Amino acid sequence: MLELDQITAGYGTAQVLFGVSLKVDAGACVSLMGRNGMGKTTTIRAIMGQIPLKGGVISRFGNTAAVSAYQIARQGFGLVPEGRQIFSNLSVRENLETFARAPDEVGRSPWTVGRVCDLFPRLAERLHHAGNHLSGGEQQMLAIGRALMTNPKLLILDEATEGLAPIIREQIWSCLARLKAEGQAILIIDKNVGAIARLADHHYILDKGTVAWDGDTSALLRDPGLKSRYLGV
Repeated sequence: MLELDQITAGYGTAQVLFGVSLKVDAGACVSLMGRNGMGKTTTIRAIMGQIPLKGGVISRFGNTAAVSAYQIARQGFGLVPEGRQIFSNLSVRENLETFARAPDEVGRSPWTVGRVCDLFPRLAERLHHAGNHLSGGEQQMLAIGRALMTNPKLLILDEATEGLAPIIREQIWSCLARLKAEGQAILIIDKNVGAIARLADHHYILDKGTVAWDGDTSALLRDPGLKSRYLGV
């Protein structure tokens, strides 16, 4: 579904990624972890075509051709960006409907406003509220729902629960678990190692723009030193 092979990227003359490799298979949930400034968001931007590669190859559904960001989205990549970036002057319903796109796969149940509201009942109560009248947690739910409305084959979340109240975090983790159980492929960035370990199947840890470690959940939990070496403040 997605494979990065030794990609290098950055901003202008500043290189941030130094040979990053990872992959996400169909139906899998994969995490990307690391301290702030280690290259996680830059990796997502490279995947989404928001910055050019300096080297390496990205394969999206087996296609390695360089394509623009809008074409990548049309291929089936749904992004929940860091900072949510919802349209504050549009209502919840308008935010969702603006991104509605039919699924590419025949027989796949499409995401609708009603289905998003079933996943996030709080949004059902605020369909006519403007985006800037929502709490931070509600905005994050809306950002996830907006990405789902594109009917993505791969859902990418950059800082899924950062800055949210504990009860809202638990609601979002529960909804992500539900999506995974339904077969949704997910690539997720978050700092909550415990929640990530419960959700994801495989994990990559970035350190200074390189993959310092990768492994499955059992390997992650067997090595408590990983947190202090690569994830602690």
